[in-house]
Amino acid sequence: MFLELIGTVFAGFAFAGIVLVLNKLTGGQLPKWVTPVAAGLGMIAVTISSEYTWYERTREQLPKEMAIVQEVESRALYRPWTYAKPFVDRFAAIDTVSVRTNENVPDQRLVDLYFFGRWAPVSKLPVAVNCTENRRANLADGAEFSDDGRLLNADWISAGPADPIIDATCGV
Repeated sequence: MFLELIGTVFAGFAFAGIVLVLNKLTGGQLPKWVTPVAAGLGMIAVTISSEYTWYERTREQLPKEMAIVQEVESRALYRPWTYAKPFVDRFAAIDTVSVRTNENVPDQRLVDLYFFGRWAPVSKLPVAVNCTENRRANLADGAEFSDDGRLLNADWISAGPADPIIDATCGV
């Protein structure tokens, strides 16, 4: 976040510098208000570019074992351009390497689900997936395991076969 702020400030100086050079080349024909307007427009342009490229930059840095299961696009009234083309400001991914099975419960898998946000720290949520019944459960809600590995007190969600978390977990 801090580096993006520094980059935005430098973009403002760069755009203002370009206008100052153009003004010098035209013999001072440009109005005085063009320089600060150019600096402001440059800063806005860099900010918008940073918003739209964050998801791609973050996704490219993920290990190949991470499978993205959900993308959340952002639209906001104070960013009217997002209604024409929304941008992804958060997403969820599972670590396919972290998929664990138990031979006593072969249809059940445990996986780590990660949540990424533009201005938020990455958070991790352990999830249980029942591949044959197309259900999943959040393990952070106080679920416990019995001696044979079955889940107790789990709040199962029937998600259906098209659920991307179940699909990515069971397809491993």
